[in-house]
Amino acid sequence: MLDGVTINLHYSRAGLPVSSRKTRVFPFLLRSTASAAVIAAAALAPLAAWSQYPGQVTKDTKSVPVLRAVAVLEWTGEAGKPKACRIVPVTVFDGEKLQDGGIYLARPQPLALTSDVEYELKMNGKSIGLFDVKTAGQEQGGWVGHGDWKPMPKPKIENAPVLTATDDEYSDKPVLHRKHHADDAPSASGKGTGSSSGASSAPAEPSDPDRPTLHKHDSGQSTTSTESAPDPDRPTMKRSKKAADDSAESPSEATDPDRPLLKRGKSSYSGASIAPTLMGLPPDMQQAIAVSDPRNRPDHPWTYSWASPDDEEKMKSALEDIAREALGLSTPPPAPKPAPRRTAAATRTATRKAAKPAPPPPPVPLEGEQFRVFELAYGSGATMVLTAHTAGSLADEKFLTLIAQPDLYGNVLVLLKNVGDGAHLDDTPRMRLVDAVDALADNRGELLFELRGQTSRQFALYRVLRGTAEKLFVSGGGFYGTTSSE
Repeated sequence: MLDGVTINLHYSRAGLPVSSRKTRVFPFLLRSTASAAVIAAAALAPLAAWSQYPGQVTKDTKSVPVLRAVAVLEWTGEAGKPKACRIVPVTVFDGEKLQDGGIYLARPQPLALTSDVEYELKMNGKSIGLFDVKTAGQEQGGWVGHGDWKPMPKPKIENAPVLTATDDEYSDKPVLHRKHHADDAPSASGKGTGSSSGASSAPAEPSDPDRPTLHKHDSGQSTTSTESAPDPDRPTMKRSKKAADDSAESPSEATDPDRPLLKRGKSSYSGASIAPTLMGLPPDMQQAIAVSDPRNRPDHPWTYSWASPDDEEKMKSALEDIAREALGLSTPPPAPKPAPRRTAAATRTATRKAAKPAPPPPPVPLEGEQFRVFELAYGSGATMVLTAHTAGSLADEKFLTLIAQPDLYGNVLVLLKNVGDGAHLDDTPRMRLVDAVDALADNRGELLFELRGQTSRQFALYRVLRGTAEKLFVSGGGFYGTTSSE
């Protein structure tokens, strides 16, 4: 007798290794070892046959990643009606990592610029329009797309439900009913003609003989008995022969059939109408975030609301002082002048004047200053970005970008400082803030910057988390740096 025998089964399905499973054999009586072997073989035979059958391989649709593409729309002119525009792919999130949108699944154009791909345009997290990609091409060594900028579709307004005749019994709204007269003819149901149930009954004769009645002619039109005859003096509208037949020949066609004519009609060209191509980097070029995601996600505004307007002014002023010092724009104190020889009376006058200190000079203005404050996650603190540059020619200009947050004591904590000049842009590019965007579809925003050099440019994503500004992704092969994980 074998009590509690355990048989370990190792099998595979469709040629792929599968983890071992255990089949519990409950206690039973065996008279001999031979009979035990026969029973064990009989139990293993169906399992061996089942392991050779490949079965049906099913695909789990839940494990298929949902792609999310991020691009930058650039245009000149009016928003929504640009003079020229283009869309530049940045990233494609495949569910695990950020891929370079300019080369991801390129055949030959990348997947992010496939025809009829639709992007949702966003400014500060709010949707401002749609952009449909029609064509794609290469400009200055990178792929760009061209298409149509369309307005956001208006929300559909559902029609109010129409009450049927059976709903009147349960409706609280007042209903007008026709008053029954003594001379009304009874309907088929025995009631007056005012009810809806008597609509199929014969009409009652009017009590007033001079009251006009409606009669139906053979043509299906209803007229009153007082207008049975047409009015000869009533003006009528007649359609001209030329409008009725657009294909009628003109006098010139009748006299000279070989004479060429210009006819109005639709063009035979069926290609897509796209905005003119935007070339180069014009100074009036504007930028906006573009996101393509098959899932409909609600807008996520990134604006941070200060508890007090004074807090915002305090932080901005502190950042401006840091920017002036980094750009070398701090006003140096005036050099002391040599004291001249003075008489006793002049010394007393100078002492009285020195008691009133002179007001400090106004701070040096920052050229092209942009100050924005973001709330990159719901309930998170303020993330401030300040960009500015000095005046002068491009070779003499200095550029600055600051990413900062308030610390626990209400002071400014600088997380990133980027300072460069026009003569070394290929080594230290100028960081231009585009906007915040949720690139990973996790309800947390990243800061998207354009890294503009002397002859090339890239886009970089920065994630601000736990008091640090981490470079999350750089497009274009890493000329100005690679992702932080590589």
